[in-house]
Amino acid sequence: MHTALRRTALALAVAVLPVALSACSGDSDNNASDNSSKGTAASKEASKEASSPAAGQGRSRDEAAPFGPGCAGVPKSGAGSFDGMAQDPVATAASHNPALSTLVAAVKKAGLVDTLNNAKDVTVFAPTNDAFAKIPKADLDKVLADKAQLTKILTYHVVGEKLAPKDLEKGTFETLEKSTLMTSGSGTSYKVDDSAEVVCGNVKTANANVYIIDSVLMPKK
Repeated sequence: MHTALRRTALALAVAVLPVALSACSGDSDNNASDNSSKGTAASKEASKEASSPAAGQGRSRDEAAPFGPGCAGVPKSGAGSFDGMAQDPVATAASHNPALSTLVAAVKKAGLVDTLNNAKDVTVFAPTNDAFAKIPKADLDKVLADKAQLTKILTYHVVGEKLAPKDLEKGTFETLEKSTLMTSGSGTSYKVDDSAEVVCGNVKTANANVYIIDSVLMPKK
């Protein structure tokens, strides 16, 4: 009797075991399938994020923020800040930037404030105070005293169109002085006439793009 019961129990166990194993295998497959689906979805999402432009990178170069080591000296707020200068025409905007006070004084002395403020869509290469300081004082005083020569030099720093950084990579542009200047460079490093470095570029004013430079440009004679 006991032997018959043991045989029956053994037979049931043998019959049930494949079913149980099949069920476990099905669960494992489902889990693997779920994990695979989740992995695929995560991979797609990561790929999507990687291909999406980061903040600011989708903008064109002419809409990019100002760049260069000299930008650190621009006031963070007020009329002399980047946002503040964007509201004013170029001569007025420059007057709010402490690093451009010598240039502003020269512009006033030459009587060019209205000319610059009323110009439409121009680019100004603006020498810093340190740029003017490179000129021997006697020579600078002489230029400042000669309105015609001062006007010639200052208008050589103005191009009659708005130039984006990409335009400066290799270009020749006519100035308001009627001769041409040359630009070269890439990324955030640019030179003008192979003599002046752009130290703070792509600064916006109401009517101009401004590139602050570390040397005064001299027109060809």
